[in-house]
Amino acid sequence: MVQFYDHIISDLLEEPAAGGGLVVLSSGLGLHKLIACLLRLHHPSEGTLLILSASPSQKQSILTSLNPNPNSEITNLPSEITSDLPAHQRLSLYSSGNAFFITARILIVDLLTRRLPTSAVAGIVLLNAHSLSETCTEAFIVRILRSSNKNLYVRAFCDRPHAMVSGFAKAERTLKCLFLRKLHLWPRFQVYVSEDLERDPPEVVDIRVPMSGYMVGIQKAVIEVMDACLKEMRKTNKVDVEDLTVENGLFKSFDEIVRRQLDPIWHTLGKKTKQLVSDLKTLRKLLDYLVRYDAVTYLKYLDSLRASESFRSVWIFAESSYKIFEYAKKRVYHFGRSNGETLTSPAKSVKSKRRKLDDSNKDKEDNTQTMNANSRVILEEVLEEAPKWKVLREILEEIEADREKQEGTSSDECVVEDNGIVLVACKDEHSCVQLEECITNDPNKVMRGEWEKYLLSKVQLHALPKRNKKKPQNPKGFGVLDGTVTISPSKGIESSSSNIVLQENDALLAAATEISKQTVKVIESVDEPAVNNGRKKRNPKGKIKNKSDASVGKETETKKIETLTSRESVLKKHVEKPSNGKKIPPVHYYAYESGQHVFDVLKPSAIVVYHPDIAFVREIEVYKAENPLKKVKVYFLFYEDSTEVQKFEASIRRENGAFESLIRQKSMMMLPVDQVAHGLGLNSAIDTESPSKQNSVTRKAGGQKGATKEMQVIVDMREFMSSLPNVLHQKGMNIIPVTLEVGDYILSPMICVERKSIQDLFGSFASGRLFHQAEMMVRYYQIPVLLIEFSQDKSFSFQSSSEISDDVTPHNIISKLSLLVLHFPRLRIVWSRSLHATAEIFASLKLNQDEPDEAKATRVGVPSEEGIIEDDVRAENYNTSAVEFLRRLPGVTDSNYRAIMDGCTSLADLALMPVERLAELMGGQKSAKTLRDFLDAKYPTLL
Repeated sequence: MVQFYDHIISDLLEEPAAGGGLVVLSSGLGLHKLIACLLRLHHPSEGTLLILSASPSQKQSILTSLNPNPNSEITNLPSEITSDLPAHQRLSLYSSGNAFFITARILIVDLLTRRLPTSAVAGIVLLNAHSLSETCTEAFIVRILRSSNKNLYVRAFCDRPHAMVSGFAKAERTLKCLFLRKLHLWPRFQVYVSEDLERDPPEVVDIRVPMSGYMVGIQKAVIEVMDACLKEMRKTNKVDVEDLTVENGLFKSFDEIVRRQLDPIWHTLGKKTKQLVSDLKTLRKLLDYLVRYDAVTYLKYLDSLRASESFRSVWIFAESSYKIFEYAKKRVYHFGRSNGETLTSPAKSVKSKRRKLDDSNKDKEDNTQTMNANSRVILEEVLEEAPKWKVLREILEEIEADREKQEGTSSDECVVEDNGIVLVACKDEHSCVQLEECITNDPNKVMRGEWEKYLLSKVQLHALPKRNKKKPQNPKGFGVLDGTVTISPSKGIESSSSNIVLQENDALLAAATEISKQTVKVIESVDEPAVNNGRKKRNPKGKIKNKSDASVGKETETKKIETLTSRESVLKKHVEKPSNGKKIPPVHYYAYESGQHVFDVLKPSAIVVYHPDIAFVREIEVYKAENPLKKVKVYFLFYEDSTEVQKFEASIRRENGAFESLIRQKSMMMLPVDQVAHGLGLNSAIDTESPSKQNSVTRKAGGQKGATKEMQVIVDMREFMSSLPNVLHQKGMNIIPVTLEVGDYILSPMICVERKSIQDLFGSFASGRLFHQAEMMVRYYQIPVLLIEFSQDKSFSFQSSSEISDDVTPHNIISKLSLLVLHFPRLRIVWSRSLHATAEIFASLKLNQDEPDEAKATRVGVPSEEGIIEDDVRAENYNTSAVEFLRRLPGVTDSNYRAIMDGCTSLADLALMPVERLAELMGGQKSAKTLRDFLDAKYPTLL
């Protein structure tokens, strides 16, 4: 263990009265090892230790650090408390004094239902503190535990410093919501950290690999297009201009920054601005994928973008965008004529001509002659390999050669045991698999395989059924009244260029057909020895003379594709270079996205950083500091003058800038002296009374204060995924978590609320779930409420006023809401601007209402063993089927059907009611006579 871990832990344990602290350290400094050290210091006599907000990879890393040897059995390892465990078993675990991983949702429910004795909890360890907020469930848990257990300590950790400076006073707000006063900052440039990591650093070899000419051209074109999109974004005057730089655009957080600024005014933006936000994300991926993936995979991604975004994207129509597609294509194949010319422009200048519409046959003959003149085209495979592949192979060969030299000149010196594994680090699993194929096989074969997959995907796309577009037989409009059409030069050029594109697609399909034929022949030759039914004969060379029925079926299946070979397209094969056959050491390929920490398991002596990452570099430094006697050699592979280098260097500057900002914030923080008491004092019901209730009585005799009644809200268990129960508790309401079959919140015996966020509302309409939920609420409760809750940082609008149409359309959200209200007239819709506004609305709705009954609310909608629904409020008063039947009778409308139900007890009573009584109930003689005539009409009989 490195020494600066001791300093971090001693700072946390220095002042027990402070109740813990928030630790922010640089990414890659081994947060999982720091947590493991804290867990080793915990003793069961202190009480139970709960670990919150840990991701699955973090859990696995912490357990691996506590028990490096999987064969050994350690009894005090932290286990996980899940919802599958029964309540009594969870209670025994809470009282055991051990450490447990637990989710916030399970813990808050156990706290509110008093299944967890708060005095048994010694402390809480919170990971990923950058994701916490004032309304999160973790803050809810800390507030409840702090109110009843003053000795509780809270230790929060974060290894993403740039996320702690996003927004206004993020670190200060995090400290306040966790009732903490101590902020501990541990950047890479901290004295203790730098001393430990730089005392015996690893040997570093920095290799700058030059990009190919086409890669340089693509990168330059993408940056130009990104810069053009950023300039268009600056014209809106609604985004912070300082953040709109190409350097910031290289990071994933750039999309979040721009979207966070535009969300409150999103409904006022035009389609172009909204599309620019999406385009910037796409361009960032294009820069990242250029240095990450091979040429064929990159071209395939561009083809998918062209198919999916060609009609709505802004960046595709930028000036330099065509270079991206052109250079990416040239990295894979070249397309031209057999005489060496390239098909990039029309062969002849097209003059303006006037042609009769009746001369269609002549036009076809001219086109046929032109096609015959240019019919022999060549599709030459290039299949440009990634420049890093060759360098990686040379590095591995160099490592193996150095080891052989060291073994030959070994001395009696004490050398640390080396397992010979070389660790190659990449960003994703796809890169790991591809690199392994390149090293074990041949890069040319890998590129050939990707190329064949690309061509076969073209065949599959071509085989899909296409819609028949109806074209007008006779053109209409001015200029064709005399039967002639004028062809302008631009139209001629477009037709010629489209002809070139058609020839190129035909050549690709022809090449794909050849590959599919070869695949069929290989399969047939493999199946031949096993099946010899007399229909196939093989010569000594293994060639098939007679085709089988299967091959004939295959020919029939690809009949349309084979017709493309009639244009005499020539496919030049990519020459495969034989490998040199040199030895390479055992290699382990590691992906950053897996989130695993493999250094302590593999213990490599040579590390190749194929895709540079700042967090992984720090992990290497920590690994070398923990093993000072081990020789570690690190190879960094950078593309020279690429955005890969720029992004790596910018990430270091961004992290240092984040820590400098946090240091300044720490010196100016305004935290209460008694943070815990100050925070918990805001929960009284007196402070949360609505203004209308406070102003209802302006004079109280003798200054006496009436006893306030504690408000209760019954909340469904599933609602604890949201932050609303936390806000309701802050307002002084007593939260009762139960499992509800009908509704999400029960405010009173009559009021049931179904809460929907905007995203959930759209999904509920699409699935039909909202109709069923509204039907159940209307059946069981007198005042059913649909609460539509917006986010505070987003626009308080579904859509702009210009997008609202006068007609009812099945895809419009306003139309769907209108139909819902028409179908359920008693359903009330409440709009809420934010979580805090919802809490105020709930407090207003509960005025002059009785408190809800927990036992009755849990039985609503749950059938008994006999199949009879208990306490069915609607079934006691009305028969739902009879009401639906009544509303469909002639003369019965939405305005009079309630009066009819109040005036008669059943449909049989209605049938015997005289016209005069019906007129009183239905509000008119005409409606009453219409209903009476319908009821008295004779039923026709068959003779």
